[in-house]
Amino acid sequence: MKIVCVGGGPSGLYFGLLMKKQDPLHEITVIERNRPYDTFGWGVVFSDQTLGNLVNADEQTARTILQSFNHWDDIDVQFKGRTVTSGGHGFCGIGRKRLLNILQERCEELGVKLLFETDVTDDQVVAAQYDADLVIACDGLNSRIRTRYADTYQPDIDNRHCRFVWLGTKKKFDAFTFAFEQTEHGWFQAHAYQYDGDTSTFIIETPEEVWRKAGLEDMSQPEAVAFCEKLFAKYLDGNPLLSNSSHLRGSAMWIKFPRIVCQQWVHWNQIGAKRVPVVLMGDAVHTAHFSIGSGTKLALEDAIELARCFELHAGEGIDAVMAAYQEVRAIEVIKIQSAARNSMEWFENVERYTGMEAEQFAYSMLTRSQRLSHENLRVRDAGYVERYENWIAGRAFEQAGMAPPQTKRSIPPMLTPFKLRGTVLKNRIVVSPMAQYSAVDGIAGDYHLVHLGSRALGGAGLVFAEMTCTSADARITPGCPGLYTPEHTAAWKRIVDFFHQSTDAKIAIQIGHAGAKGSTRRAWDGTDLPLEEGNWPLVSASQQQYLKGVSQMARAATTEDLARIKADFVRATEAATEAGFDWLELHCAHGYFLSSFISPLTNQRTDEYGGSLENRCRYPLEVFAAIRAVWPQDKPISVRLSAHDWVEGGITPDDAVAISRLFKAAGADMIDCSSGQVSKQEKPVYGRMYQTPFSDRIRNEVGIPTIAVGAIFEADHANSIIASGRADLCAVARPHLANPAWTLNETAKIGYTDMPWPKQYYAGKSQLERNLERDRQIAAASSGLTPQQVAAKLLEG
Repeated sequence: MKIVCVGGGPSGLYFGLLMKKQDPLHEITVIERNRPYDTFGWGVVFSDQTLGNLVNADEQTARTILQSFNHWDDIDVQFKGRTVTSGGHGFCGIGRKRLLNILQERCEELGVKLLFETDVTDDQVVAAQYDADLVIACDGLNSRIRTRYADTYQPDIDNRHCRFVWLGTKKKFDAFTFAFEQTEHGWFQAHAYQYDGDTSTFIIETPEEVWRKAGLEDMSQPEAVAFCEKLFAKYLDGNPLLSNSSHLRGSAMWIKFPRIVCQQWVHWNQIGAKRVPVVLMGDAVHTAHFSIGSGTKLALEDAIELARCFELHAGEGIDAVMAAYQEVRAIEVIKIQSAARNSMEWFENVERYTGMEAEQFAYSMLTRSQRLSHENLRVRDAGYVERYENWIAGRAFEQAGMAPPQTKRSIPPMLTPFKLRGTVLKNRIVVSPMAQYSAVDGIAGDYHLVHLGSRALGGAGLVFAEMTCTSADARITPGCPGLYTPEHTAAWKRIVDFFHQSTDAKIAIQIGHAGAKGSTRRAWDGTDLPLEEGNWPLVSASQQQYLKGVSQMARAATTEDLARIKADFVRATEAATEAGFDWLELHCAHGYFLSSFISPLTNQRTDEYGGSLENRCRYPLEVFAAIRAVWPQDKPISVRLSAHDWVEGGITPDDAVAISRLFKAAGADMIDCSSGQVSKQEKPVYGRMYQTPFSDRIRNEVGIPTIAVGAIFEADHANSIIASGRADLCAVARPHLANPAWTLNETAKIGYTDMPWPKQYYAGKSQLERNLERDRQIAAASSGLTPQQVAAKLLEG
């Protein structure tokens, strides 16, 4: 093949050498606009896992790179005069110039032609000149080729909210250091790491509004560098900050990070008689925020994968090679970009977390991408995790007014107690309210006793009954339970009494009104479909039909309706008090009656209950005030909100913060952070713990306890969420349907054996723990070398 790489960065050089190594007959030319061995930037960072990928691709190049690396394991977080250190992270730093030099030398050794000081202005001309069979477009962030064929590549470029500057210093950092400094204008952060024997990268970042307030927009480059030196002087030990972009003037040295993602990676040109693919690679096709150090990693791994695809699929034709490349890499890049987005947004919103103590702030920073979890940290640095667990447990038991128990090991965060008003939960795991559609005339029967009781015995700290309706016409289906007759109260009291007499879990009731989503069949008979007969009239904030052309039409609630429905909520609350529930939740989410007032998608009222966000929240807040007035003062009330409608024009996470502030001011004790189900037009972005960011924002911006919910299905998820301060409680839904003893089982899986079980089940506890320990030993015995061990062996030999 005849291959032309437009751009002499890591991806183009590495792809060139890998393809030349694969077949010496390939004619490969790498064209670079800069001079030989020139480069800009300071050091780049790789994880030990990336090093393993380089070893597998080309051991000789990897060996040379490894010999040039500065390796470290520790991360230091500097915050409010404190240093928090965690180890075992396995990073390597290398100068960008040194890395390119190594790749250039290896290319020359293998016979790849390097052409410098040549600026490609027309890729088609170059393709014709070299009779190319393949053009690699690795021409960087501002790729001309990507722009030229934008209709094919469909790039999405998002310039982010922070300004950053890439500097260096002769101060040698022993650890990857994150330093946070507050000014009168706001917070600045530095990312610093040593990458060779005498130089460190020193990136400084701050939100654009802080950057402007500090006057950096109008400073010359020397003035800006002096400002940064003074701000971070305590970390520099008298060493100056250095710039290698002296050609830039003033504010031009400060960059806004562009997040780039392309829908397509390959464009086809007809060059003479040839149909030639133009393949994006590296920063031209995707970017990942520098806070997880993955830009160069992604570029090199693009090159590795495309070379591998040629090796595996060349016999099927070049179309098959291109298709395989995009299919594999697009998935991997989405994973990295998702983690990078989480990390980037954490740094964009540092101020959100600055109310934390240094210990939790550091943990939050370490786990910001959601790629590094609690158990990942334990594998890397068990001592750090144990110290942190003891720290967080000490505060939890103090907050709950309890003495910490004597245990064999530190207590996982999800098993620490939590107190809200006068109610103390034994741990942070909640069984979500999950509709069962199994009531008869609104009465919770034996099924509910077994269903809820088994989950109470299964280890959760708080068990929610499903949404319980305030009147017969407030039900979703005929199978929904209610709290509107004395028989309902008595049935619930029977279940509550079982909890209090036979378990140490607390029980909560969630009260709600279905609104426009009512009068439907049970889920297994047709979700959201209207009843075949016996429908009842529906009301909502405004006239609406939930399923267009299918659902009943709900009419707009009148003043009389609002008074009656508020009275129904009060009556249900009084009944919940009589039944003895420990906790009350007001359902203001998922498009039900109260939610229909909050969302602009379902509220088109022109009276005092419509229009602005404050007006739309007025009626739900009136209902909340009414139930708070009759609910016991020593018992908490949480409010479930849809923090995102996932529809343009609907509720956004910004709105959810404002709504939560209103409920906090009204006396709400906690926000239960769900999302969606307001409109069938919704387009949620699903994923592991996908709703936790809503809880994070509300908890740390509003200053109110929260419940996180949504795709939380492992103890590791719950421990990470609680430990990082993203939520105070974790609600687990579907896993509890599959396993009522989810909490007991997950606790055993992470090796914590001091979890109390119901005494009747203790024989099962010991058997489960033995089986899990045996499985762990078998897995350890069969495991191979870690990436760290591979790197160590290369350095040795």
